[in-house]
Amino acid sequence: MKSNLEYKIKSNRSAYLLTALYCSVMLLLTSCSGVKTAGEIMDAETAYNAGVKAFLDEDYFEAQRLFDVIRLQFPTTQYADDAQFYLGEISFAKKEYVMAAFNFGMVRRSYPSSPLNKTALYKTAMCYYELSPPADRDQDYTKKAIASFSEFQAIFPLDSLYNESGKKINELRNRLAERELITAELYRSLYSNRSAIIYYDAIIDDYPDTEHYETAFAGKIESLIALRRYDDAKSMIDVYKKRFVTGRLRSNVETSEQLLPH
Repeated sequence: MKSNLEYKIKSNRSAYLLTALYCSVMLLLTSCSGVKTAGEIMDAETAYNAGVKAFLDEDYFEAQRLFDVIRLQFPTTQYADDAQFYLGEISFAKKEYVMAAFNFGMVRRSYPSSPLNKTALYKTAMCYYELSPPADRDQDYTKKAIASFSEFQAIFPLDSLYNESGKKINELRNRLAERELITAELYRSLYSNRSAIIYYDAIIDDYPDTEHYETAFAGKIESLIALRRYDDAKSMIDVYKKRFVTGRLRSNVETSEQLLPH
């Protein structure tokens, strides 16, 4: 009888210790994970205000956690689109531009009537602008940036950022033209003038508004002369003289003209 009593006491003591240990572990995990306890559960407005404060304090981990709570638990409240936008701002501040572009894009896809759509579109374009590499690299992000800035101009032609978008587009188009010029000059260095002309023509046809336009004309003239296509070269020289009356490369073109047979 005594033995059974001792067994029950030991069993109850073990169960108590296991329960106490479990509660301690859960309390520790809850504290470490940053999850709010039952008395600290927030509504959407409280979570939003706390998230904004964390963002302004540059506590991006906490800010992202709070905005994710709003996005997932309060998706139909007035704070949902703001939370999604701030997720983009957090990624942008951390220079995670691919993720930032995704989050800004989600504002427009998930909340098409949100007043934040205009800013989200511009910030998407800025993400791709920041991702745009030097001219000797692949220019996929450059093209995406141009497309986004152009879309912004098309939708918001009266916005104060319209002119700034135009400046960014010009800068990026110059980069694309420079990419074509680098390739043309590479082929020139390999004595492949026919291939070089293809890329000079790409600049002449597609990027007449860039600073590399005149250079492409001069390069094509030299390539045509190297290929002994003298009639084509003469025609290009005539066009050059009409378009670039005071061109910076005029002396180069006139030197090339001297190489034509008379």
